[in-house]
Amino acid sequence: MCFRAPVSLDALNRLGRNTLVEHLGIVFSAAGDDWLQATMPVEPRTLQPYGLLHGGASVVLAETLGSSAGNLCLDPALQMAVGLEINANHLRAVRQGTVTGITRPLHLGRSTQVWEIRIEDGRGRLSCISRLTLAVVAAAGPA
Repeated sequence: MCFRAPVSLDALNRLGRNTLVEHLGIVFSAAGDDWLQATMPVEPRTLQPYGLLHGGASVVLAETLGSSAGNLCLDPALQMAVGLEINANHLRAVRQGTVTGITRPLHLGRSTQVWEIRIEDGRGRLSCISRLTLAVVAAAGPA
């Protein structure tokens, strides 16, 4: 188990309000001891001009999942995880429906974390594979 406490999907979804996460329709939908899942609709706001799921939207889903999961492993009073590097291979075009992303840790270190994010179409076919490296830094103080 890598998460410090049971995951509240409601709390994660509230954090995304009035952000890019909400704008793209990303919704956290399930969690386990060491994995987190979210969905995103494939519709005009997530498409590129040729009618396919925009690769950038897939990357937003991937970074949202990995960063959220990474922060669930830390004490928020002391540390936070921030994106350091992300890559994504877009393997299958998606034109409609919903995509589902699941993230799992590959490495949970004191100063970095590495997360793998698999994004599948509505038929369970892999459409994007991503790897996100997070830097573990001191928690931000009050603004």
